Amino acid sequence: MSSSVEAWVAETGGHLGPVVFDRAGKRWRPYSVAPWAEEKPDRALPALLRVLRGDFFCLPFGNNTSPYRNERHPPHGETANQRWRLVSLAREGVRSTLHLRLATRTRPGQVDQQIALVDGHDAVYCRHVISGMKGPMNFGHHAMIKFPDAPGSGRISTSRFIHGQVFPDDFERPEQRGYSALQPGAEFRSIEQVPTRFGPPADLSVYPARRGYEDLVMLVADPALALAWTAVTFPIQRYVWFAIRSPRLLRSTVFWISNGGRHYPPWNGRHVSVMGLEDVTSYFHYGLAESVRRNPLSDRGYPTCLELNPRQPLAIPYVMGVAGVPAGFDRVRDLHPLPTRDGILLESDSGKTACAALDIPFLDEAPPAPPQA
Repeated sequence: MSSSVEAWVAETGGHLGPVVFDRAGKRWRPYSVAPWAEEKPDRALPALLRVLRGDFFCLPFGNNTSPYRNERHPPHGETANQRWRLVSLAREGVRSTLHLRLATRTRPGQVDQQIALVDGHDAVYCRHVISGMKGPMNFGHHAMIKFPDAPGSGRISTSRFIHGQVFPDDFERPEQRGYSALQPGAEFRSIEQVPTRFGPPADLSVYPARRGYEDLVMLVADPALALAWTAVTFPIQRYVWFAIRSPRLLRSTVFWISNGGRHYPPWNGRHVSVMGLEDVTSYFHYGLAESVRRNPLSDRGYPTCLELNPRQPLAIPYVMGVAGVPAGFDRVRDLHPLPTRDGILLESDSGKTACAALDIPFLDEAPPAPPQA
């Protein structure tokens, strides 16, 4: 807890959520918590589905249906399913940091999760450090935003991307009681013009939309950007949620558009008005095997995995936060650090602007590994 933010972290899977921003004021709660969270858990479900909420770190990212060599990872990896061990909860000056640790077994190694809150900042600072592992790996964050249940209540935008594509296969199948609206494999240059299976193109910048369907698309960020970002404006609630990262560590953003298109357990048509805005280095959500092999994206020169070195820990910083906005602030057109690197400026299509305090140096790509404990 900080003066601005209150956050919970689940021991199982390290899921972050719920999170309350602007504690002293409007108490914004942008993250989704699965509607079955308070029900008696079905032990047949993967742990990540029983806990499903907020944001969690995936290593490897994806379904992981196919084994890679002799590695058989659970959906979204052990990091999203296993119990994390508390290393420390410490406060230093205006910063409070939770340090969790997980020893992985499928690919032996260690993942340290640090989640920090800073007084006066409506932000959550996440850093995952992967150590002791060798070989190619795909990974990512899995943030899920719950939109007010009214058509078009949120406006989505991203930094510049160089490739946009709908999931190449059937994301859902009617014979399995799942339904999708977008054209499988279709490529696009704007999220406002995405081909559908029927009718005119879909505008993915406005949501909720297409009730009764589940879809997935991926945007490959321009690696030349200093920082890449995703933002959702809620004009009625007068705030913006954002996520910021390095596009050389987390190269793409997956939109998981979940609006009641799954009619099998535990979803049962009730997971609605949720969008996963998932920043990853991966080949969609297929999993490790498909991401490390040659695939249509890697053939185009878009990396879908990174090589891990057991002697050189990999640190992945990531920041999520909110900013209050003035009346008339619509979709975010641009988001960039202030020259002082102690905040960000958000500019809207309508010309309105907003600022938020933020520790930009936290996003440096090569911070030190966490201390051993």
